[in-house]
Amino acid sequence: MIKARNRQNLVNEMEQHFTLDPHVKEAFLSIDREAFVPNEFKHLSYKLDALPLAASQWISSPLTVAKMTQHLELNGVDSVLEVGCGSGYQAAILSKICRRVFTIERIDELLKEAKNTFSKLEIHNIFTRFDDGQRGWKQYAPFERILFSATAKEVPEVLFEQLAEGGILIAPVEETENYHIITRYYKKNGRITSETIEQCLFVPILDGTQK
Repeated sequence: MIKARNRQNLVNEMEQHFTLDPHVKEAFLSIDREAFVPNEFKHLSYKLDALPLAASQWISSPLTVAKMTQHLELNGVDSVLEVGCGSGYQAAILSKICRRVFTIERIDELLKEAKNTFSKLEIHNIFTRFDDGQRGWKQYAPFERILFSATAKEVPEVLFEQLAEGGILIAPVEETENYHIITRYYKKNGRITSETIEQCLFVPILDGTQK
């Protein structure tokens, strides 16, 4: 009961800043953010703050997760690829809207923790991979949607190749060191077009994997 109230309060607070589509709101009401937050920060789980994770990573602000989710335009979408699983919270939200979520994480410790959380919450439609997400996941491509959960200076060409025709890719793109822009890319007739949405701040995407 308390958890449900916490989730409702979180949604109410987010809606003071950003109007949520009904399917996005339902996803947030069905996932406990607390399950993805390290023990020492559990008391901050339902604040609109980004919080530290292991390996110098962060769990994004719920408001950022909501915006990224909504900007993907997920109604009726079957498959989404997430580059940068982190805590797994973003993937869990996506799992309530899409039939299949594929998420890649380059830091082994984070991925193991996220998989453990998915298992505890009995979320069975998230598929995980330990790899450098900038390579994508060719085996399951093409993806209708692709989401970057870390800032990139530019999106690797291979990910546009793995984006389905008519698909959307969302990424925080680094214009300068502390100026990142959420950018939405569209693939139509094999061509990529883009539009800028709003300023944001994410941790940078890194190359390779980390055991």
